[in-house]
Amino acid sequence: MNRILYWFRNDLRLHDNEGFARALDDADQVLPVFVFDPRWFTPHPRLGFPKTAVFRANFLLESVADLRQSLRNKGADLIVRIGNPAEVLAELASEISASAIYTSKEITQEETDMESKLSNKLKPLNIDIKFFWMSTLYHVRDLPFTISRLPDVFTQYRHQIEKSVRIRPTFQTPEAVSLVPNVWPSDMPTLTTLGFDSEARQQIEHPDSRRAIAFQGGEHVALDRLNRYLWQTDRITTYKETRNGLLGDDYSSKFSAWLANGCLSPRFIYEEITRYENERVKNESTYWLIFELLWRDFFRFVALRFGTRIFKSSGIKHDLNRKFIQDEALFQRWAEGNTGIPFIDANMREMNATGFMSNRGRQNVASFLVSDLGLDWTWGAAYFESKLIDYDPCSNWGNWNYVAGVGNDPRQFSNGQPRYFNIYSQAMRYDEQGNYVKHWLPELARVPAELVHLVSNLTAAEQEQYGVVLGIDYPSPVVDPNKWITNPSP
Repeated sequence: MNRILYWFRNDLRLHDNEGFARALDDADQVLPVFVFDPRWFTPHPRLGFPKTAVFRANFLLESVADLRQSLRNKGADLIVRIGNPAEVLAELASEISASAIYTSKEITQEETDMESKLSNKLKPLNIDIKFFWMSTLYHVRDLPFTISRLPDVFTQYRHQIEKSVRIRPTFQTPEAVSLVPNVWPSDMPTLTTLGFDSEARQQIEHPDSRRAIAFQGGEHVALDRLNRYLWQTDRITTYKETRNGLLGDDYSSKFSAWLANGCLSPRFIYEEITRYENERVKNESTYWLIFELLWRDFFRFVALRFGTRIFKSSGIKHDLNRKFIQDEALFQRWAEGNTGIPFIDANMREMNATGFMSNRGRQNVASFLVSDLGLDWTWGAAYFESKLIDYDPCSNWGNWNYVAGVGNDPRQFSNGQPRYFNIYSQAMRYDEQGNYVKHWLPELARVPAELVHLVSNLTAAEQEQYGVVLGIDYPSPVVDPNKWITNPSP
């Protein structure tokens, strides 16, 4: 009786899951396992916020629960454990006399360290471990260059890829799963058992009514979202025009959270878009969503090429001359959305209240932290890691490298400086009427649109007239916003 333990990681789905499909083909019985690692929820060593905050943790719990139900519908189950994955998996594999463990291949440090630890524990047990590359649109083995020769510039990478590489077809969802018997599946952990207090749990139990979308984890919700965005609403046909929006459900696809947890396959998205283009309409917007998947791939390949550099303040460039400030009080004002710059504060408060922030918002708050406050960009990246439901290590840390000017794209520099966002110009371009700012900063509701993005310039009489006293109702600014008017830039 050949048995394989399948370790689910960031591939919480049954559709297009090559590793799980291969396990079913190669074994008589399979044991699907997911392990919650307590280290995912530990506090930042200096700043105190949890590595995984409540919104991301809850989405993960929902995704694992959905996978368990899918497996039960196939006649199997998902074995759930809490502990050190290397120890738990080695013990389970030995207990069922598994010939091998199959799992998805990850590439960032914490994940690969765990792979090494597991491999070391399996060797004396004579149990193999087999990895499958499943997280990208294009397979790493199909690239027309070695990873060490990955182009520094995304456009060069894209042109080479699109010209010469075929996207592999998806794997079918299994019809049935033959489970290894007599292994206790265990109950799902809860937010309480993972260490979240009542205040954190309240954010889940009583969600903020202002949120853009009610994110729910799991493959079923992911496929429903894809179906709705393409086939039910045709929103994909205007994606390129609306993707920089700030308010509402459908200005962007919002696929990133399900992609990050592997509830949704990028190749399946591609196949559905291709089918949509054939059956309904093909335009710049339908391509642009594929274009965004290419960016996601690129960041993953960048992380594969540069390894731990993406997590260090010197970045991919290994630029030891760049210096960043470590001012905890100033960072706290940024993190809490109390900088006195409305466009920044609105975005940060949205993320804190919901676990989501638009792409446009992320670029602005990151640029503000680095270029306007001079703070350590790795603190900002770690805060995003904690808060964002759609956190993906490669995309998150890769984007922060770029914003901080320590990425590998030589075009990001102008006069020796990293890309810089003029926050006022950005606010006026993407929130001209102040609707987004007022949505998340209700204390500014009565301030006219033409004044709200420079609220710190209000006279005492205007503050009284509009019902907002600076320094009391809304914080005074940490930087002078008038610099963005006297020195305009993008």
